[in-house]
Amino acid sequence: MRALLLLMLLPLMPAKAGQPDIKCPGNNTVEMRWCASKSLDESKAALEKKLSPETLKQWREATMEACSVAYRPYLQGTIYPQLVVGCDDRLNRFLLEEFKGLGG
Repeated sequence: MRALLLLMLLPLMPAKAGQPDIKCPGNNTVEMRWCASKSLDESKAALEKKLSPETLKQWREATMEACSVAYRPYLQGTIYPQLVVGCDDRLNRFLLEEFKGLGG
């Protein structure tokens, strides 16, 4: 009886969460958003190694504001978050390229 109850509850238990099987840049909106977010996380992590915490905070505030303004015409659209995340990531990567030019 206990085994039967356990078997009935198994489908209700969450599966082990892992990285989704997505090949970037993705084929649909959900995948594209996931890829954009993953890329932004990578560029943020790289900048954390290059900038002081205060400078990094100022950089994030400035890029978020600039990207929000740049894509304001899309504010009501479903693509807006993805556009802003992509903009933030591109600006981060541009700054990282500048560090490469300085030998760092």
